[in-house]
Amino acid sequence: MDVTRQDFGRAPDGSPVFLYTLANDRGMTVRLTNYGGIVTSLTVPDRNGAAGDVVLGYETLEEYLEETPYCGCIVGRYANRIAGGRFVLNGVTYTLERNDGDNHLHGGVRGFDKVVWEAETGHREGRVGVALSYTSPDGEEGYPGTLSARVVYLLRGDNALEITYSATTDRDTVVNLTHHGYFNLACGGDILGHELTIHADRFTPISEALVPTGELRAVAGTPMDFRRPTAIGARIDAADEQIRAGGGYDHNWVLPNGGGWLTRAAQVYESASGRAMDVFTTEPGIQFYSGNFLDGSITGKGGAVYHRRSGFCLETQRFPDSPNRPEFPSCVLRPGEVYRHTTVFRFYIKP
Repeated sequence: MDVTRQDFGRAPDGSPVFLYTLANDRGMTVRLTNYGGIVTSLTVPDRNGAAGDVVLGYETLEEYLEETPYCGCIVGRYANRIAGGRFVLNGVTYTLERNDGDNHLHGGVRGFDKVVWEAETGHREGRVGVALSYTSPDGEEGYPGTLSARVVYLLRGDNALEITYSATTDRDTVVNLTHHGYFNLACGGDILGHELTIHADRFTPISEALVPTGELRAVAGTPMDFRRPTAIGARIDAADEQIRAGGGYDHNWVLPNGGGWLTRAAQVYESASGRAMDVFTTEPGIQFYSGNFLDGSITGKGGAVYHRRSGFCLETQRFPDSPNRPEFPSCVLRPGEVYRHTTVFRFYIKP
């Protein structure tokens, strides 16, 4: 197990940015930067032992500084959408930056994906990792309270990337942090042939503005039913009002554990390479996004052009628009409390 650091450039404010490489003895390598906590590459072997990079991204910091679709980053303070760019907490209305039509998305114009985090490296019980810390000042992007956030990336010996999030605040606020990696286990092409399983009986339907309606709807009999392994492309263009609203899949699934303990939320398998990925989380929801807004305008690593559905995201989370939906699991963090959650992406070869 090893961790190294190299220069990766400078942020717009002149802060130094570094690229960290985590490696184990089973052929898995993770590269990440303290700018936005971005995982720039994640290399795992296929069934023949050939290593391949299974995440979308770029080769240079300058490319990440351009407008990007949140490739591989930490998103916060609030991942996903908040309707109307506002919410009420303790009787006070807070107005957030609107950066997705009328909505607030992934923390706003300068969310956690666009800041430089303090970083420290270390080993822990057969794991090697990087701990990132960032203090978001009161009022940043419209949020109340000074939020102290910490995200720890650990590469394990069983070819798993473990991400642990924690945060504290000095005023009542809302928080929802996640990892926005775009995966492609074939290391190229589209992801329509990947077989996906989501261990959830319900999902949160969305409006045409891509925010939840408040309903918890059964997946049975709908294109949202991934309780058994199903090709992502099997029903992605179905004549279904939810598919039309999202332009494919861009929905939150309601996990049966309700949050609080680590459980398997999803599995993905790509038959040509033999690669498989399990997603474990302590969160109550998982957003499956099928890369609907990738449009071929982005060129990534190795000159790869990212066309529609070149990658998929599985974002573990509190539900979208929870600050405006008291019936959803709470996203409120108060002084004296600690926000915590853990997500694990485990890679292996499926026989």
